[in-house]
Parts: sequence; structure tokens; C-alpha cells
Amino acid sequence: MSESEQYAVVVNDEEQYSVWPADRARPAGWHADGFVGDRQACLDHIEQIWTDMRPASLRRAMAAGD
Repeated sequence: MSESEQYAVVVNDEEQYSVWPADRARPAGWHADGFVGDRQACLDHIEQIWTDMRPASLRRAMAAGD
């Protein structure tokens, strides 16, 4: 893996984030969030935007219980 390899930030329906090689097809159930960069830049981006680690379904269920 070279430092110049490009990655894409991907997100699933539960709003969980990961990095994926930009030149590979996304795995089923995941889509690009629009950010592309080296691995560390992608991880930094995820750290800034993924502030609630709970799956979206859990957040919705907890909100409905309020």
C-alpha cells in the first residue's frame, strides 16, 4: 500500500463510516460520502463528522422512547 493510494469515505444505512480504496467498487450496502484522500485524511474526516457512534436505528429507537 503506497502513501499516494486514494481512499473514499463510505457510509452505510446505519450511518457508520469506513474507508475504502477509491478505485474499487463499494461493498453492498455502502455508498461514498464524497470525501476522497489518502488514508489518514479520510480517517481524520471521519473523526470530525462521526460524532455519535450509535447505529442510526438505535438513535431512532431511543428518540422514539423519549
